Amino acid sequence: MGTVTTSDGTTIFYKDWGPRDAQPLVFHHGWPLSSDDWDAQMLFFLQQGYRVIAHDRRGHGRSDQTSGGHDMDTYAADVATLAEALDLRDAVHIGHSTGGGEVARYVARAEPGRVARAVLVGAVPPVMVKSDSNPGGTPIEVFDGFRSALAANRAQFYIEVASGPFHGFNRPGAEVSQGLIDNWWRQGMTGAANAHYECIKAFSETDFTEDLKRIEVPVLVMHGTDDQVVPYDDSAPLTVKLLKNGTLKSYEGYPHGMLTVHPDVLNPDILEWLRS
Repeated sequence: MGTVTTSDGTTIFYKDWGPRDAQPLVFHHGWPLSSDDWDAQMLFFLQQGYRVIAHDRRGHGRSDQTSGGHDMDTYAADVATLAEALDLRDAVHIGHSTGGGEVARYVARAEPGRVARAVLVGAVPPVMVKSDSNPGGTPIEVFDGFRSALAANRAQFYIEVASGPFHGFNRPGAEVSQGLIDNWWRQGMTGAANAHYECIKAFSETDFTEDLKRIEVPVLVMHGTDDQVVPYDDSAPLTVKLLKNGTLKSYEGYPHGMLTVHPDVLNPDILEWLRS
């Protein structure tokens, strides 16, 4: 574990496990979580011989609780600082949800040689919010509701998200894991309320269309068809159309948090793609 300091003095926490000469896999977590959400992936790929790295986004987890910088440009710049500090070359950047947007923004701007591939899982690109140019998006009122619920009672809101739509535990017949619910809540409550509040705008209103068009490296796009947080039809299929070298892999009936609910399926699929 370690930290890096960004240009504005923010301390970013990160984990860095495995051989330093192995290919690095860099994991980017979703809102409002931390690098701990990648435990199942980091352990799996560590055992496959990779160097695995995950950071806590500013205002999340163990990174500094800053008063500003809660936008995709700053998130991507923080990743660039981490990549430079660790001198990461030919890395694979893997992002879930908000982290997928962070990956798209960073990879589109990364220095030559830094990135070999990328994986977007249940990711927010191209853009979530409904507009004239994105008629299939989620209405802004939904995100306003997120903000209101967070401000009113963040602890209760996080319990409801984790025990319901995030993991798909609100679906009939779902096998509910109290451990996953509790761990999600723990990660969320570790971060800063202001960062989480402002991040809602960042993940819902940022348009990644031009980022996706600029990406040259191969990108695997993975998405569950029963994603209740980032709806499938307005995300993954549209993202793949914008990428120069994108591959879409859909998971019938899988929820937004499929990485933690179904790591036994997704981890081998990512590994197979990396080796292809």
